[in-house]
Amino acid sequence: MLFRPAYLSPKTSLLSFFCKSPNALFFHSKRFNHIWRNYTSVTINKCNANINHPKSPSFMARKATHFSTTSAEALPQRSPDSGTRKSRKKARRESPEMILRVNLDQCSSNGDLAKALSLYNEARANNVQLNVYHYNVLLYLCSQNSEGSEEDGGDLVRLDKGFEIFKQMGIDKVEPNEATFTNVSRLAAAKEDPSLAFDLVKQMKDHGIVPKLRSYGPALFGFCKKGMADEAYEVDSHMVDNGIIAEETELCALLRVSSEVKREGKVYEMMHRLRTTVRQVSEETAATMEDWFRSRRAAEVGAEKWDVAKVKKGVLEGGGGWHGQGWLGKGNWRVVRTRMDETGVCQSCGEKLVCIDIDPEETDNFAKSLAKLACEKEARTNFVKFQEWLQRHGPFEAVVDGANLGLANQHKFSFAQLRQISPSKKLPLVVLHQSRVTGGPAQHPNNKKLLESWKKAGALYSTPQGSNDDWYWLYAAVSSKCLLVTNDEMRDHLFNLLGNSFFPRWKEKHQVRLKPSDYGLTLHMPPPYSLVIQESERGSWHIPTVTGDDLETPKQWVCATRTRPHE
Repeated sequence: MLFRPAYLSPKTSLLSFFCKSPNALFFHSKRFNHIWRNYTSVTINKCNANINHPKSPSFMARKATHFSTTSAEALPQRSPDSGTRKSRKKARRESPEMILRVNLDQCSSNGDLAKALSLYNEARANNVQLNVYHYNVLLYLCSQNSEGSEEDGGDLVRLDKGFEIFKQMGIDKVEPNEATFTNVSRLAAAKEDPSLAFDLVKQMKDHGIVPKLRSYGPALFGFCKKGMADEAYEVDSHMVDNGIIAEETELCALLRVSSEVKREGKVYEMMHRLRTTVRQVSEETAATMEDWFRSRRAAEVGAEKWDVAKVKKGVLEGGGGWHGQGWLGKGNWRVVRTRMDETGVCQSCGEKLVCIDIDPEETDNFAKSLAKLACEKEARTNFVKFQEWLQRHGPFEAVVDGANLGLANQHKFSFAQLRQISPSKKLPLVVLHQSRVTGGPAQHPNNKKLLESWKKAGALYSTPQGSNDDWYWLYAAVSSKCLLVTNDEMRDHLFNLLGNSFFPRWKEKHQVRLKPSDYGLTLHMPPPYSLVIQESERGSWHIPTVTGDDLETPKQWVCATRTRPHE
């Protein structure tokens, strides 16, 4: 389009032809700014090349008219603060404080304490104002052990320097945060002073800071390492009071110190806390448990006679798999690594493990929380539409994660196997992303025919563009209280949002996995027993470890039974 200023009245702004607020257009329209910057030269060239001469009367007249009529509105204007903002941003970026921060971050990445301390001393000499971030990086580096530092005495110097920096932080009146106290607690623990580490955690309350699990680690592990069991239990109690849930590493440390000081009641408590928190234990925890069962104290403690009815009642009230009545029986323990057969019978002692039921109300609540999370992470209208579709076509007896199993590319895939797991032989629901239903392998004639048959049977749901199909197939399986066919281990960030309380139990009882074989696909059904620490009515223990997965290799269990079992 050609704009000719000759068409405009001298008192008329060109912008008035486009909007009521010329300034607004200049601020927001890059296209119009480009036109404004270039229209003068374009139109002058089109009209008459000679008038471009700098001393031409026409040129001078146009120039005067241009600046007299438009200088207030039409010159490329900026927000009054834009230049100031840019200059402020540049000033911040080039400030001594920011340069120090960048350099300290580099030291942190490289573990270079010497360089960081040099920067610190230089900053103080130049009166650079340090903030909590600067101090935290320095404290973090001081709290990290370096190779060879213990031999040459550098370890003590490093720790003393850390406390000196923390003291200076107080002199500078820089308010500490949780990271500050945690780093100084690590300094105290490195000095083998867990009491100071714990005092620092207690001080957080005075500063309005809520401790985290990591805040307690230096004190808890320090006391456990020194065999100071009562002090370790006090830290554990403080954690509980502040709503902090101990994880496997903390519980394993408490279990170990309880075993070392022969506090069998606390060992029993930690075993059950691990049962509810971890389910399948690490090799370190399994070894700690084995050490307890092989100890002389473990052989000495336990009731020779017990109320069988009371134990059975405890099992019933607990939901199965444990009774909570304390150690049963006396005598040495036989401790072996073993596996379970397909029915859940221990290949060492012959006891059969139980399947611990899930409360239906828990499942309903989980389905609601899952839907709420999905609506927050997905387009709400899309997920609500899926819920309505499920109401019309469900419930299903199995849901298939189509993308994970590559069904769109399985030319010879048959649902005969999957129908076998359904009591009514109803087709399972296949969830596939829309792109997998309309493009790529889906265009293969066999696949096209297969997909069409699923659609007609109401057994296919294609998730919309931009969606994460994980939310859809998981919600469908949970809300239908049915099996979920997928090889997805469900460990990424999405599933971490679901927590470690209910979801692992649900997954264990509902996930069906497929494994290719010479005869097609082999279905691996959920085990008929629960993969969790189990305490039997006879007093024996079975502890699942993280070794093995029952798909490629059998899962390894620790079996601990009395050599003289109670009859």
